Amino acid sequence: MNNTFGLVYSNPSYILITIGIFFLLFIPLIIISEFLFLEPFVVFSMYPETTLSFSLIVFLSFLSSLAVSMNIYRVKLIKETKKIGSSIVGTIIGASAGACSCGPIAFSVITTFGTAGSIASSFLTIYEIPIRLTSIGILGIVIFVTTKSLSRECKMKF
Repeated sequence: MNNTFGLVYSNPSYILITIGIFFLLFIPLIIISEFLFLEPFVVFSMYPETTLSFSLIVFLSFLSSLAVSMNIYRVKLIKETKKIGSSIVGTIIGASAGACSCGPIAFSVITTFGTAGSIASSFLTIYEIPIRLTSIGILGIVIFVTTKSLSRECKMKF
């Protein structure tokens, strides 16, 4: 597995893609989850009881960036959409599951749908941590499957 990571990230462009995707996911998630405030001043605020949520956001962003950059490498390498579909779908599901658990946006958007929206909003607020843990598990499986497919389907010699 380490050889696959070494092969993918031996190219500096994939390291830059990983860093870019990490920040494209991380910054909006910490703003939406109310860790970073932009007005009237830029303020970062984290309390001891929110440490787990913040660390899950960091881990989720990191795993998403790894999965997406490895899948980009895989798409460029094999260029067969039938074999690629499952891992890209898993990456999208994992990233969106972690992003959907943001309470403030969910509360303001979902409550416009009435009672069902209120129930959905309270569900997302109560089960925020398990939803993020589930999405981290999905992304872990996606990364594992992608590394296996890169080493097996491409018949790379290490």
